[in-house]
Amino acid sequence: MPQPTKGARLGAGPSHEKLLLANLATSLFKHGKIQTTEAKARKLRPFAERLVTYAKRGDLASRRRTLAILHENDVAHALFEEIAPRYATRNGGYTRITKLGPRKGDNAPMAQIELVEELVVSAAAPAAKKEARKAAKSEAVAALAGETEETPVAVAAEETPVEAAAEVASDEDEKKDDEK
Repeated sequence: MPQPTKGARLGAGPSHEKLLLANLATSLFKHGKIQTTEAKARKLRPFAERLVTYAKRGDLASRRRTLAILHENDVAHALFEEIAPRYATRNGGYTRITKLGPRKGDNAPMAQIELVEELVVSAAAPAAKKEARKAAKSEAVAALAGETEETPVAVAAEETPVEAAAEVASDEDEKKDDEK
C-alpha cells in the first residue's frame, strides 16, 4: 500500500493536486516556461522531471503512462519527439526555478519554472573556432607587416564627410558642364 505524501496539498485534496500538477506540467511542456507560485513550482519540478525521464525511455508503457497524466496528445507527442531527445545525454535537472518576487494582489511568492535549454556542441565546433582564430591572427600579422592592399571600400571609409561632399559637388559640376 503506497504511503500518502505528508504536508500541504496545495490548498485541496490529493485528486485536486494530481490534476493541478498535470495541468501545470502540460503548460510547461507546451510553452517551455510558466509563472506560478513557489510552492507549486517546487511540487511541479519532480513531477515534470519524471515525465521527461519517461519520455527519454520512449517505450510504449512510458508513452501510455505519460498520456494518462497529460491528457493532451499533442503535448505528449511533443514531449516524446522534441523535448526528450534534447536531454538524451543529461541525467536529470531538466527544469530550473527562478524566484520572481511577490505577486501584487496577495503578496504570494512567485517563481518561474522553465525547461533548461540544452546546448548542442559538436566535436567539430572547437576545431572550427581554432581555425578561425588562426586565420584572423595571420591576417592581423599580414596587415601589420603591410603585405595586404587597401581596398577601395577601406579607402572610402577613411575619407571624411567633408571630402566626400566635395567629390559629390565636383561630380555634379562636371555633369552640368557636359550638359552645356
